Amino acid sequence: MRRCRRCRGFTLIELLVVVAIVAVLIALLLPAVQAAREAARRIQCVTNLKQLGLGLQSYHDSAGCFPMGYCAGRPFRDGATETSPGWSWACMILPQMEQGPVYSALNFHLAVENPANTTTIRSLLGAFVCPSDQTQGPFAVRNRTGVILATAAPASYAACVGGNETDTATGINDDGQGTGIFYRNSRTRLADVIDGTSSTILLVERAWANANGIWAGAIENGVIARGPSNRCPTTGAMSDPAATLVQAHCHLINTNSDPDGGLDDCSSFHPGGANFVFADGSVHFLKTILADGGSTSLGAPIFSRAELVFQALATRARGEIFTADAY
Repeated sequence: MRRCRRCRGFTLIELLVVVAIVAVLIALLLPAVQAAREAARRIQCVTNLKQLGLGLQSYHDSAGCFPMGYCAGRPFRDGATETSPGWSWACMILPQMEQGPVYSALNFHLAVENPANTTTIRSLLGAFVCPSDQTQGPFAVRNRTGVILATAAPASYAACVGGNETDTATGINDDGQGTGIFYRNSRTRLADVIDGTSSTILLVERAWANANGIWAGAIENGVIARGPSNRCPTTGAMSDPAATLVQAHCHLINTNSDPDGGLDDCSSFHPGGANFVFADGSVHFLKTILADGGSTSLGAPIFSRAELVFQALATRARGEIFTADAY
């Protein structure tokens, strides 16, 4: 007689061991997968900045100068209440970015926030958004009292107005001007960049999730507000004037301690630093600078070596000399 044998299955302990092994493998692989995804996002960010750099170079070739940080039609007052029409550097290179239809739809004779431009400034343009940034769709740009002035699409990049000596709104001497390539009504030529195009920053990363920038322009009376991931103390500034919507200066990178809220500083969600495009079209990754190196007895900041180099890279004609290994 043939003896029947009953098939033996897995015991509960064996199943639990298998599940534990799988969980450990997943835990080991997940950081590698996340790192690979971030590497891909960082590459896309570099590609975006290279496209923007080429667009700016192409604009310079045709116009004889770089575009303005933003254009304003009235005498300077404070970088907040006289920015109209406010169109930014980003709007001016739309044709070079293969965004001719968007460019044609904008009415440059009217202010950015004019109802005639409402639909167009809401356009989400991929080249102006870093894939690592935690952006959303079009959002409300408000004034200091919370009144909605316009709805605009986000941006992860801003024009460089200079180092810490140049305020993004009021400029170098309360005149709206700057030591960088871009500022209010700027028309900087390559010939003006005497520090060298390979040593001068054009555009910076400024994560929308830290500071709610836009690509359209400096909306008069509008403010740039803190994003949902801003880590700076809430006892500091919660907003900055209109000009800062499209401009930033080179002082800190990914700060978590700036009393200004980091709204006018550079930031990204790339681990360890942020990307920057230089006047020669090259893109460089600069390391995080969280805070100043200290302060004097009078409260003036003491800049670290990294800060001094970073600020020197932001100016166009100050004659600073340093080698590429400094950054």
